[in-house]
Amino acid sequence: MTDRPQVCVGAIAISEGQLLLIQRGAPPDQGRWSLPGGRVEGGELLAEAVVRELAEETRVEAVCGRFVGWVERFSEGTHLVILDFDVTVLGHQEPVAGDDAMGAGWIPLEHVAELDLVDGLAEFLAENHIIDTIV
Repeated sequence: MTDRPQVCVGAIAISEGQLLLIQRGAPPDQGRWSLPGGRVEGGELLAEAVVRELAEETRVEAVCGRFVGWVERFSEGTHLVILDFDVTVLGHQEPVAGDDAMGAGWIPLEHVAELDLVDGLAEFLAENHIIDTIV
């Protein structure tokens, strides 16, 4: 286990009734679907980290909006504190998987819960009224 929790961010991008998700290309949760995001770098503002991580993983440009909620994850000896933010996409852009994502796509909101999502994501999205139901 790392000595301290690591601060991470996630981007909740919705456009035309679809949520932007990435398929993780590396552990933990390789192959499972998640929000675009990652670790905050030293000296970086949270809003900057959200926009940077979104662009690195999907090539989609956006502006960071309001804070939605947070989750904690314990995986492979790490303690992650993930702060999720709404983002406004600058036009409906087609994502291209980059960085450590093996896939990226706009998923219709009604089909999000049908994917193999990382643990707790469906519940988080439902609790925050982003999707209606969870499977």
